[in-house]
Amino acid sequence: MRQIILDTETTGLQTEDGHRIIEIGAIEMINRKFTGKRYHQYINPERDSDEGALAVHGITKEFLQNKPVFAQVAQEFMDFIIDAELIIHNAPFDTGFINYELKLTKNGWKPLSKYCHVIDTLIMARQLHIGQRNSLDALCKRYSVDNSQRDLHGALLDAHLLAQVYLAMTGGQGSLFEENQATESAKQETITLNKMTLQSRNLIVLMASAEELASHEMKLQAMNEKGKCLWE
Repeated sequence: MRQIILDTETTGLQTEDGHRIIEIGAIEMINRKFTGKRYHQYINPERDSDEGALAVHGITKEFLQNKPVFAQVAQEFMDFIIDAELIIHNAPFDTGFINYELKLTKNGWKPLSKYCHVIDTLIMARQLHIGQRNSLDALCKRYSVDNSQRDLHGALLDAHLLAQVYLAMTGGQGSLFEENQATESAKQETITLNKMTLQSRNLIVLMASAEELASHEMKLQAMNEKGKCLWE
């Protein structure tokens, strides 16, 4: 059984407003085992992101300006997912954007449901955990999936987290949490990508002044006088 765990990032919430996909992340599993194969692509949306969306993913227009447009990667992307079972959290959102992008290529692509069977893990979670929060972060906490690297949303990292949540929800914890080379490689790659995204936001780093460092040292000494200071 071939499954693809998929996530996207976009410039906004609705295709009706002309919003576009800016990142796709997908991880392959066969018979509930990670194969090490994955698809990851940043995409030039040829427009700005809404402020709300930018605050979520942190991927700037400047970072995306030299990336391919969706039409240039559509065939490669579809080749990776075709005939697979897609695992997506809040599937209507992602599939709606993918269908919109496929239509814009004018290459005769049909809706995604014609090529793949889609499973929505949000619907699954709502059936299992009635009346509870079922966001990806909430599910990671519920199933003890480490999401400490998720300072910003990223498609590949979120796909990796969702894969672990999905397997836990469907009773596959035993095989799932074996951190094999493939899953560890994917995790390290997403951490690197997140760092690149942070760099693209031109964040300002303020160093402590000499006066602040001296005050900090005095505080540590005072703590040490009362007992062992763990920060010395």
